[in-house]
Amino acid sequence: MILDLTAEQRAFKDAIERFARDVVAPRAAAIDASGEFPLDLMQQAAGRGLIGTTIPTEWGGAGRDFVSYVLAIEAVARASATLAASLVVTNSLVAELVAYAGRPRQKERWLRPLATGDAIGAFALSEPEAGTDAANQQAVAERAGNGYRLRGQKVWVANADAARLAIVFASTRPGLRAQGVTAFLVPMDRPGITRTARADSLGVRGLGCMDLDFDVSVSGDEVLGEVDQGFRLAMWALDSGRVAIAAQALGIGEASLEAAIAHAKTRQQFGQPIGSFQAIQWMLADSATELAAARMLTWKAAAARSHQARITLEASMAKLAASEAAHRAADRAMQVLASAGYRRGSIVERLFRDARATEIYQGTSEAQRLIIAAHILQLP
Repeated sequence: MILDLTAEQRAFKDAIERFARDVVAPRAAAIDASGEFPLDLMQQAAGRGLIGTTIPTEWGGAGRDFVSYVLAIEAVARASATLAASLVVTNSLVAELVAYAGRPRQKERWLRPLATGDAIGAFALSEPEAGTDAANQQAVAERAGNGYRLRGQKVWVANADAARLAIVFASTRPGLRAQGVTAFLVPMDRPGITRTARADSLGVRGLGCMDLDFDVSVSGDEVLGEVDQGFRLAMWALDSGRVAIAAQALGIGEASLEAAIAHAKTRQQFGQPIGSFQAIQWMLADSATELAAARMLTWKAAAARSHQARITLEASMAKLAASEAAHRAADRAMQVLASAGYRRGSIVERLFRDARATEIYQGTSEAQRLIIAAHILQLP
């Protein structure tokens, strides 16, 4: 490993790798088959410092650095992309955002339960017409007395099946796009919230995705940050989320490569292991190299989180490189295993489906390229 880990980081990484291997991996196929949200695994993960990983200890978190966090997410994703993605949502998109922007009373109510795993968080930003164009918020929050009436629909809300809290983004100044979006802390047991299960997804099954319809009253005390400044908060959270999704992609890619290597060593054709053929060797070499390069970008972005106000460029580069490297590694693994991998229920078949999602959620690869280009061209 090129990253020079401290003894504490290495011990945490080793402990999470054991948890992933011994506890999570044996459940991964069943989670994929059933599509059920693994709440019990989330609770076990919380007991090992995988929820609230970067939240200060005074708020019930583990108080670890962001590098430790991405190392842990990669380790979990090697065993289950689903559990890793759920951890990313409740950590990066919810708990860290409450820690960053929450007022003292909001932290008292929500941050400790989020950091300890007593509450699962959801991040309600996407809408039918607001995916990559996230500023196109059609959900509205209109003034009503001392608070707001929040109405609208959110789609593909991960963790919504078990979430106690959702950070919901809505337009408070319709027509102003990013300049008129506000974030709200909405308890999920509040009357006026309808949860509708999403149609079955190709991969990362069991993520607890639901569509949410809101017609609820929220108080002024439930505004997160400042009114009309919610879009900035969403982008701040997505910086962290994209680095963590890069780590998730690395875990999927590494598991794909490991499966391909094992098969290449044992599968015999023409009287010798297929790993002795150059065609197979080159596929494995390309996957190993691309994953290693993406890992460097991911670690760079994770390290930058501790000393930069924003890591938008680093996060986009990491997510783009890692998600596409994982996709190619899974595709090559499928080719190496051939019919053994193409079989429904094989590990590689699941990894192949899971990898594809990392190029889509929390910003598509095309969106990451636009962000990177805007930075290097110094566009507004």
